[in-house]
Amino acid sequence: MPKDLAYTCTACGAAHAKWTGRCDACGAWNTLVEDKGLSHGPKKQGLGKARGTAITLTDLATQEAEPPRTLSGVNELDRVLGGGLTRASALLVGGDPGIGKSTLLLQAAARFARGGLKVIYVSGEESNAQVQMRARRLGLEKSPVQLASETNLRDILTTMDGLSPDLVVIDSIQTMWSDTVDSAPGSVSQVRACAHELTTFAKRNGISVIMVGHVTKEGAIAGPRVVEHMVDTVLYFEGERGHQFRILRSVKNRFGPADEIGVFEMTGRGLAEVKNPSALFLSERGDPAPGSVVFAGIEGTRPVLCEIQALVAPSPHSQPRRSVVGWDGGRLAMILAVLESRCDVPFTGLDVYLNVAGGLRITEPAADLAVAAALVSAREDAALPKESVVFGEISLSGALRPVIQTENRLKEAQKLGFTSAIMPRAPKGTQGAGLDLRETQDLAGFVEQVFGAR
Repeated sequence: MPKDLAYTCTACGAAHAKWTGRCDACGAWNTLVEDKGLSHGPKKQGLGKARGTAITLTDLATQEAEPPRTLSGVNELDRVLGGGLTRASALLVGGDPGIGKSTLLLQAAARFARGGLKVIYVSGEESNAQVQMRARRLGLEKSPVQLASETNLRDILTTMDGLSPDLVVIDSIQTMWSDTVDSAPGSVSQVRACAHELTTFAKRNGISVIMVGHVTKEGAIAGPRVVEHMVDTVLYFEGERGHQFRILRSVKNRFGPADEIGVFEMTGRGLAEVKNPSALFLSERGDPAPGSVVFAGIEGTRPVLCEIQALVAPSPHSQPRRSVVGWDGGRLAMILAVLESRCDVPFTGLDVYLNVAGGLRITEPAADLAVAAALVSAREDAALPKESVVFGEISLSGALRPVIQTENRLKEAQKLGFTSAIMPRAPKGTQGAGLDLRETQDLAGFVEQVFGAR
């Protein structure tokens, strides 16, 4: 009989190296059965015959209490988090270098600490003196936040285990290293191992952990994408350095809506929340100009109005340029193709430049009609009325498709003083919020109606 075979008593669960008629542990007869093991394969990689503890299962009808939340007092931050910081959760914050991630998290840590939470701020990139200097500049030096400058994961976990904080900020995960992984800090193995240990430790001990992640040239969080899968919430801090606006966008949130945004303004005293983003994005808009269109969009659960700018100029090159800032370049190519094939508006031999003012990045397809209006307006050198907003999705056939939350878009436009809206056919029962609705079915009809050109 092979030596690796084992037998288990069905009465008491005792393990035996060989089969016998009677269990030596409980004395029951004929209760030993052969243990097949948990997995098959190579001995070093397989689980072998050792068994773990059976887990407790529940059904879908079981109602458990929602995890407690803590409000920071910053409405924009609480909105992105889905209603406040959730206990025993792991968050990942990414953004370009110098965009303000450390400033935002230091302000958030100070807010939570003043709200009664026990907060530890661990910096692997700066010394305690540098963090304290930033705190004095922001006026946060009296906040009860405990600082540490450390990169050794074992020491950090030991400190967390001894102090039992409510919130720990790790800045950044790429600087942490574990002594069980034979690779340099910032490598794929180290980032994966450190993120896993911090996440599991936080959930076991009821601690909230916020990790800062570096981003690549393409704007994605550096390191393996598995880090984004391990955490509960992924936030991106966006914005152009030339603009004072900063946008905190939620791309994943297990405790709230995704694609929610919070708008901040960079000032000499740190980041200040913007309570009315639409008014801020349109504050620098002047008189009507060709290529300028106001788009009524939806970011998460809130309506946001912004300006879309287009410039069309003759190209001196054989290959015209297509430059896009704040929108998808592939979608711009689709809009240009639809305008040429369905509306007889050619852009051959013309350079096209498209920009979303204020550093905002738009992802929803409802901006198609606003982009098309800006392109035709720039090409025909004809400005749209200043009091009009535009939104709608364009299909490849040239038809205009209705978009969601039409009434919220119209209410936001009416609140900011707009008097008319250019949009697809709205569903029956849609309230116009007192605006003059100019509805159209297809893009060709829109170009003919607004610009009188085909």
